[in-house]
Amino acid sequence: MKKVVLIFTGGTISMKVDERLKAAIPALTDEEIISKVSGIEKMAEIEVMHYGSYPGPHIGPDMMFNLAGEVNKLLQREDIAGVVITHGTDTLEETAYLLDMLVKSRKPVVLTGAMRNGSELGYDGPANLSASICTVCSEESIDKGVLVVMNNQVNAADEVTKTHTLSLDTFQSMDFGPLGIVDSDQVIYYRNRKSHSVIEAVGIEKKVALIKAVAGLGSEFIHYLVDEGYKGIIIEALGRGNVPPAMVEGIERAIACNIPVVIVSRCAKGRVLDSYGYEGGGRKLREMGVILGDNLSGQKARIKLMLVLGMTQNIEEVRQIFEEDLYRKI
Repeated sequence: MKKVVLIFTGGTISMKVDERLKAAIPALTDEEIISKVSGIEKMAEIEVMHYGSYPGPHIGPDMMFNLAGEVNKLLQREDIAGVVITHGTDTLEETAYLLDMLVKSRKPVVLTGAMRNGSELGYDGPANLSASICTVCSEESIDKGVLVVMNNQVNAADEVTKTHTLSLDTFQSMDFGPLGIVDSDQVIYYRNRKSHSVIEAVGIEKKVALIKAVAGLGSEFIHYLVDEGYKGIIIEALGRGNVPPAMVEGIERAIACNIPVVIVSRCAKGRVLDSYGYEGGGRKLREMGVILGDNLSGQKARIKLMLVLGMTQNIEEVRQIFEEDLYRKI
């Protein structure tokens, strides 16, 4: 029987409604959650690690980076087949993506959580935890990178995003669909995930900001970030990777100050490319020195830039890392 480490970080899966507050708060112990997973002893030998009882919004980049170190240490043990991490769904995709770039083992790592707390009818935490353990125990999950398992769907960390505030199937891979499903305690993979690189970051640069481009937006936010000493800027641009012309001045200043500016799209699907040559268009931006972030979401591009800047401050090296797949596709 395989040994699986369950790392509990908190989230809705560990919450119940406080009668006084009339709102959900962390209340369930790790043991109480595990006890609700029927037949768990038949699936795997479980080792529990309590990392914390944090709501998703309380988990920041430093904690994610520390968690990656803990996971890498655990996976070095020969007796461990893989790791399941419970996590608040609000920031789950960011932690999953950070781990995907830092975990160096071929062994499976799965993040899961719950959309309904322990006081609600249809509490989905135990079912998600069960499906996650099944995924880790599957030989076919080896070399799949970090996975997100919710609602019996298996998604790759770099593809998945939270799409709905309430639905049990909130986690979706927008462009390609799930890698597979969990059916009758068996993992069935329909496709392989695209290749991904491990980033050898020795730290994480937290002064990376995310700006969402909207109609008529100017450069004031960018100027503020430059003045405040930010080390990187992600812009969720319009469409194919374009910005209002009034943002161009700020982008030029940031690049002149040796601050990498990465462009992604605010669209839910598709990648950015230098297709348009007008003022603020992707071609002009790339000529200025912006970096194209492929099909990453803004929040994932921010996590990636934080890690890359923890490895190098050379803008051309940053560009090479971000645009590696883009060059291969053009």
